[in-house]
Formats: sequence, C-alpha cells, structure tokens
Amino acid sequence: MPHAAMAQSFPDKPITFVVPFAAGSATDQIARAIGQSVSVETKQSVVIDNKAGASGFIASSQVAKAAPDGYTVLITTNTTHAANEHLYKKIPYDPVKDFAPLTALGKGGQIMVVNPVLPAKTVGEFIALAKKEPGKYSFGSGSSSSRMAGELLQQMAGIKLLHVPYKSNPLAVTDLLGNQINMMITDTATGLPQVKAGKLRALGMSSSKRSPLAPDVPTIDEAGVKGYEMGYWFAAYAPAGTPAPVVKRLNELLVRAARGEAARTSFYEPTGTEVFTTTPEELGKFQASESQKWAHIIKGAGIDAE
Repeated sequence: MPHAAMAQSFPDKPITFVVPFAAGSATDQIARAIGQSVSVETKQSVVIDNKAGASGFIASSQVAKAAPDGYTVLITTNTTHAANEHLYKKIPYDPVKDFAPLTALGKGGQIMVVNPVLPAKTVGEFIALAKKEPGKYSFGSGSSSSRMAGELLQQMAGIKLLHVPYKSNPLAVTDLLGNQINMMITDTATGLPQVKAGKLRALGMSSSKRSPLAPDVPTIDEAGVKGYEMGYWFAAYAPAGTPAPVVKRLNELLVRAARGEAARTSFYEPTGTEVFTTTPEELGKFQASESQKWAHIIKGAGIDAE
C-alpha cells in the first residue's frame, strides 16, 4: 500500500501499547489515559500490553522486533531509552537504531517515602540514621529513575544504603508497606496515594520545586541535600522503519491525547505530571541529551555496568 494511502486509513484496526512496567505503575497509568483518548478519536481499540521485568528489556525488544506498521507502540520512560545503555554492558535492543521516536508524553518528579515505623520524619533524620549505621537501611527501586534517585542521594548525602531491585515501582511499594524495605524514591503516581492514605510517610520531593499535590512536602534540596534533583520522563516510540506518514499520524494522535481534557483530568493533574510533547525529531534530540546526562549521573554514583 502506498505510504500516503496507508496514513489516511491508519488506524483501521486495534493498536497495541506495550508498557515495560506492571499494571498500576505511572507508565501504565499514562498509557491507559492516552490510549483511551486515542481510541475515542480513532474509533479503534487500544490494547495495553504490560511486559514488566528485566529493566524494560522484554517490552523494548518486543517492540523493536514488531512489524513497522504503526500498530505496535512502546509507551516508556528514560529507563529504557536513556539509562539502560549505561547500566548494562549488553542490552537486547538499540535504543536509537531500533526505534522511530514519536513524541515525549510527560515529565515529573519523584517522592521520597518511608514506612511510618521508621523513626525518621525528615530527610535530615533519615540521613542521620543512615550515617549512624551504614548499610543497615535499604531502599527499593522498580525503575532506573527510582534507582538513580536513591544512588544520587547516597552520593550527595554521604550515606550507604542497601539497594533492593524490583520489576516495577508498585511491587517495591508493596514491600515498603510491609516493612520489608525502609525507603524508596518513587514516581508521585505510585507513592503519593499511599501517603495520602496514611500508609507511608513522605520526606521529600526529588524535583527542583514542590509538588502542587503535596505543597507541605519540601524538596530534598530544601531539606538539606543542596543541588539534589532527579526527575523522569515518558515517551512513545514505534519500531524503526515505520513509514514517515504513519509516524506523523501517530505523533498527531498522541500529542492531541496528551494535551486533551480527558488525559489531563485522569492522569496529569492527579499525579502532578507535566504535559510534555514534542515532534519526532525533537524527541530524538532530547533522548540523546538525556542519555549523556544519565551517563554522567551513573558514572558519578560509581555504578559499574552489570
């Protein structure tokens, strides 16, 4: 089919959004919000396929190998497309060559939370506990953003924590609720509901400014770790080789969905995520700059590629 005709008729069947993290994660939530809006506009269903685990390797590889026809889209984060290449010696996909950038979808900060049984009510008190008994206290992470936030805290505060990895942030939160781990720095979509329910205690925000959803929670920088900042972003990618007219059509659909009222009220506002959309070319440039940034952070944290 000629590309122009393909774009005009696209989509004429369901689209699959592949998500590298578990149901309930922030990435899953944004995929569902965007998918709902795309489905309403196109009158085609959008299927959410959660392929959690292996730091996003499974989902990314699946999309990289999918037919480049626009019907398989990766809704992902900086974990798979900026951090993994610096955290692992070998990954089963190329974050640049194997994908066609579509658009960025959003960005935000994270929230530092602890189990309420821990005798620390501030970031400073947590750091004091950790300094008193190096290696005793643990932090969990289910994404590269979450892990790097913990690693950066150790580096900048001069403390030593035990890192416990998880397949996704909701799984880490479950263990934090059960007091199996002591702390984590997670996306607000996952952590803030538990804070509002009184099940976790918020100590600080990883962003450069306070969240409007939790104005009483200081930034980690404000709380004494000067210069601390660690955020995350969401983006959409198709397999490399997807025809340019289809890439353009997907970009238009996704940008409209992200900027629409439905996604704003169902995801962006409740989670404190900033709407952040781009052209495909802008996403490619943004990804390249983010990759350099993450390489610097990972090197600074003294993390050797696994």
